[in-house]
Amino acid sequence: MNDETAFPHDLLQLQERLHRAQAEHRAYLAALPWSVEPIKGWARGERFSHRGDVPDSPGWSAEQKETVDRMRAEIRQLSSDVVDHPHWKSVPTENMAASRMLLKRQARPAEAPENPEAAEAA
Repeated sequence: MNDETAFPHDLLQLQERLHRAQAEHRAYLAALPWSVEPIKGWARGERFSHRGDVPDSPGWSAEQKETVDRMRAEIRQLSSDVVDHPHWKSVPTENMAASRMLLKRQARPAEAPENPEAAEAA
């Protein structure tokens, strides 16, 4: 491996933490009401009919808003830490994008098996 593809352990850990933080954020958002603020829903055909019926949204609680803000701040900080890592000074500009994509692939957390018992048997 050359300097462009041999990533320091701390950079790999940062990128993995970033992947995990982004996945947790997406999962958290998916479980929240569809609108941040309370809003009345609508029936198919009233507007945006391609979505079908849209239920009323109670909006997000103050705690949910704070949690989303905290998660976004963590993602921003981890993103900055990855981008500003000293390793990138050793990568030629023309190879930066490919090296960055390689880091993302190498640091992607292993997917949890759908059937943990099958994974243990393997």
